[in-house]
Amino acid sequence: MSGQRGGSATQRERLDWTDRVLDLEVGPIAHGGHCVARHEGRVVFVRHALPGELVRAVVDEDGGGSYCRADAVAVLRASPDRVEAPCDWARAGGCGGCDLQHADPAAQRALKAEVLAEQLRRLAGIERRVVVEELPGGPLGWRHRVRLAVDGLGVPGLRAHRSHDVLPIADCPIAPPGALAPVLAGRFAPGSEVEVARDADGAVHVGTGPDAGPLVQRAAGREWALTPGTFWQVHPALPDALAGVVEQWARAPRGGTAWDLYGGVGLFAAVLAGQVGRDGRVVVVESSRQAVSDGRAALADLPQVRWRAGRVEHLLAGLTDLAGPPDVVVADPPRRGLGRELVAALCAHRPERVVHVACDPAALARDVALFDAGGYRLAELRAFDAFPMTHHFECVALLERLT
Repeated sequence: MSGQRGGSATQRERLDWTDRVLDLEVGPIAHGGHCVARHEGRVVFVRHALPGELVRAVVDEDGGGSYCRADAVAVLRASPDRVEAPCDWARAGGCGGCDLQHADPAAQRALKAEVLAEQLRRLAGIERRVVVEELPGGPLGWRHRVRLAVDGLGVPGLRAHRSHDVLPIADCPIAPPGALAPVLAGRFAPGSEVEVARDADGAVHVGTGPDAGPLVQRAAGREWALTPGTFWQVHPALPDALAGVVEQWARAPRGGTAWDLYGGVGLFAAVLAGQVGRDGRVVVVESSRQAVSDGRAALADLPQVRWRAGRVEHLLAGLTDLAGPPDVVVADPPRRGLGRELVAALCAHRPERVVHVACDPAALARDVALFDAGGYRLAELRAFDAFPMTHHFECVALLERLT
C-alpha cells in the first residue's frame, strides 16, 4: 500500500504543469467559460481563448490528473470573433466575473448555444438546435445587483478568478454607469460583503441592513417592494421575459391548480393566478421566509395564491393535501437543478406540463433526461442571454406528459 501511495505522489508531481507556458490550438467551447485544448495527451481548459485560435497560455491550476487549467496570455492567431475587452480586469489573472468580454456579443450568444446543445446531446441524448436570445439593453450596464467582497483593509472590490483575493477595481462596465464607483471608493468592515442594487426607479441601494429602504421592482404588470437582500433577477429585462414564457407555456386551466416551486417573491405565481382565476389555486413554495413575506405583501390582492415557507423537498408531499394534484408545475430551482428524487416525485403527481427554469445548462439537461424517463417529453426550449460577457445564461424548458 505504501508503494502505491508513493507512486501516486510521484505521478502527481510529474504531471504538475503549474506555471508552464504552452502554445495551444484551441478547440470547442465548454461549459464554464473556457475552451478545450489538448497537449501531450492531456486536456487543457483555456480561459480567455476562442475556438480556432492559436494562443500562448500559462497553466494556473493543475491537480495532476487528466486535465489542467490555463489562461491565455497572448493570441498568436486570432478568431474573427475576437474583440478588445472593455474592461482591463478581463484578462489572465484578472476578475472572475466575466469570461467572454474578448468575444463579439453575437459570438458570445452563439458559443452559449453550442454549450446548451452539447449538454442536451451528451446528458439527455437530445439533438436540438438552440438559439440564445438577446435581451434589451445591450452587453454592458445590465447587472443591477452586484455583491462586492471586502479585503482585510476594508477595501471593496471583486474577487479574482477561482480565488478569494479581492481586486481593487475602480468600476465595473457590466454594472449601471455611476452605481459602483462611489461605493468602491468607500471603506467597509474587513472581510465583509456589500450588496449594491439598482431598483426599477433607478435608486441605488447599498447594503442590506435594517435601515435600508425597500427596493421597488416591476414585472408582469405588477410591483414589488422588496427587502434589501431578497432575490430578484440581476438583469432588469429578464423577469418580464421569463414571466412571458411562463404565461405562454403554463396554460393553467381556469379553476385549476398550479404549483410554483422555488417561487421567490411570486413573479410566476402572479402569472399563474391570472390563469386559474379566483376559483383556482396557486401554491408557492419558497425557502426564504423574507421572500415569502415580501411576496405575500405584493400579491395580497390574489387570495388564490397560497404560500408555504420551507424547502421544496420537505413540503412537496403535503401539497396535494393543501390544494389537490397540480395541473401544471413551474419550477425555478437553484443551480444544481431538481435532481432525481424531485423529478420522480413530480412525475408521480402527473401534471400535464412542467415549466422548468434553469440557470445551468448541464443541470437542465440532466433533469430533462430524468423527466424523459418519467414519461415527459421536451416540447419547447428557449434561452436568454441574461448575463452578457459571462458564460452564464438562462433557459426555460417545457416538458409535456406523454400519456
